[in-house]
Amino acid sequence: MRSTIEHLGYLPSGVGLLATSPHLLEGFLKASALFERTTLDPLSREVLIMTIATRNGCHICIAMHTARLHALGATTEIINALRGRQELDDPRLEAIRRFTHQVIDDAGAVSAETLETFMGHGYTAQNALEVVLGIGAYTMSTLANRMTRAPLDEPLAAYAPEDNNVVR
Repeated sequence: MRSTIEHLGYLPSGVGLLATSPHLLEGFLKASALFERTTLDPLSREVLIMTIATRNGCHICIAMHTARLHALGATTEIINALRGRQELDDPRLEAIRRFTHQVIDDAGAVSAETLETFMGHGYTAQNALEVVLGIGAYTMSTLANRMTRAPLDEPLAAYAPEDNNVVR
């Protein structure tokens, strides 16, 4: 938890509540750190995370990763589309958003065509497996945040999801 405080400047409520299960906390922190070191570019990673966050309805993750997308220079259109669970105008980012949904919907048994389409946008077979890692890591946090009813931290209030999840 110290490293989280050092990285963010505060201890997010969700992380504090995850500590109720030290094993879950350790698993999430390790899995998310591994995901950050994958060969997926930072914007693709954030698209995957927001896809999971909105799919699972995790208000904390939506706010936190909206802030991260802003920091990465993502356009308002991309952020709003992700928050609204809509198609992205950027074909490469849309490919990872769709692929993430397909991996979940097909429990990993994606078709050869789905994999080909994903890879046709410059992603690799390694990236496809890294998507599985991202789904695992952020499924842990989104479900745990919802289960513990973790409150939104003040530093993220400006990015809180509204009813329509649109950022202005």
